[in-house]
Amino acid sequence: MSSLNCQQCKQPVQIDESLSDLTPSTYELIAGSIPRASGPKYGTTQDLLSKTPAHPSVKAAWERSQANNDTARRRSAGTASARHRASVAGGESFVLLQDSIVRNIPASPPNGGYSTSKGKGKASAKEPASATQQQAPTVNPTPLSHHLRSVNRLYALLSAKTEVDHPLCDECTHLLLGILNKQLEETTKERDGYIAFEKQIKKEKEREGDKANLVDAERRIESLRKEEEAALQALLDADRERAELDAEMAQLELEEKMLEEEEAEFWRAHNAVMLAQSDEKAKLDSLRAAYAADSAALDRLENTNVYNDAFNIGQDGPVFGTINGLRFGRTGTVDGHPVTVDYPEINAAWGQVVLLLQVLARKLEFTFERWKLLPIGSFSRIESINHDAQYELYDSGDPALVQILHRRRFNAGMVGFLDCLKQLMDHVKKEDPTVVFPEYCTIVNDKIGEYSIKLSFGSGDETWSRALKSVLRALKSLLLYATR
Repeated sequence: MSSLNCQQCKQPVQIDESLSDLTPSTYELIAGSIPRASGPKYGTTQDLLSKTPAHPSVKAAWERSQANNDTARRRSAGTASARHRASVAGGESFVLLQDSIVRNIPASPPNGGYSTSKGKGKASAKEPASATQQQAPTVNPTPLSHHLRSVNRLYALLSAKTEVDHPLCDECTHLLLGILNKQLEETTKERDGYIAFEKQIKKEKEREGDKANLVDAERRIESLRKEEEAALQALLDADRERAELDAEMAQLELEEKMLEEEEAEFWRAHNAVMLAQSDEKAKLDSLRAAYAADSAALDRLENTNVYNDAFNIGQDGPVFGTINGLRFGRTGTVDGHPVTVDYPEINAAWGQVVLLLQVLARKLEFTFERWKLLPIGSFSRIESINHDAQYELYDSGDPALVQILHRRRFNAGMVGFLDCLKQLMDHVKKEDPTVVFPEYCTIVNDKIGEYSIKLSFGSGDETWSRALKSVLRALKSLLLYATR
């Protein structure tokens, strides 16, 4: 091989660096993996080229290279064989250098020896200066000659083992692969034909060997008869097992029926329990509703102030105070009109006032000193314990002369009532110092606030009415304290 050119289209090629320094063991591995070359069996190269899909210009270049290389291939066949034998002989006796030693060889020669050429878009390839320099053995080869010898040795091996000279460019390689694929397709079709022919031969042999297989058939029949007997025995066993299973099934059906009856009984009992539970739940809901209503009534009653309902204190106009709707005063003005209250209404109001004061004293667990209240409705009285005398807390409405004598007793009774009221107020202040009564409830002798509770001919009835109103207001304060 004179230069590193494609052996088909004669274009320069660039060799990969990994192929420039192969070890002898690598050559042996490549040589063992390449099959031996075989002659063309599936038509000429021209026929295969016509069936290969490629550009017409590429096919024309291939045909020209084939025509030019036929003679050269015949001349180089002997040379390649001799070169291969020499390479193999040289490979049988060698010293294996370590990769580290090979890598330390300088990558460029001292005086150069490569020329660069380009063609058809291919990269430049490094070529030796002459064929003589490629094959001339030297005692101490330079790195360049060593690389060239390795590459030429590899291509000589490939050319000797295959029908195509190497190296090849990319386009020629692809075209060669197309031709090989066509050969593979024709080989596959031929293989399929051989397989079909082999099947046909086997069928004919089987027909011819029917008589020879008669003994085998009889032996097979005997074997099948034994298998039949075994199958019949297995069938009998299966029938017996089926009978046992039928009996077990009948027993299970009986048990299932009993379980269904028990389930029905259970559901009847369950429904009865559910009905009873529903009745009990209805009763419980009724009791809960009644309990809720009673609790609400109890809360309402507990929050209800009985004393306020029994002794409803209010007012009627700026002068009159009222207790349970009874006006507690003699004269006054209501809506700009003078009003005079009859004594029976005043006496009834006095009876409610005396009863309220006695109830408050009992609730606060207080006993009056010097006085004892006698609530008797419209004819209520107050008794002086020290003097053993009773005084009326009502007006009799007698004639003027008798009225003068009665009014003295009435005034004494009202002053005694104020004393009892003051005692109870002082007791509340003593029990709870935080309680403060209004100034209009201050009691000094016969006065409450600014007004005297005594009736006299010199003072008007309106002043007495205002004093009675202050009495009611003081009782209201005591009532709020006692029922808080």
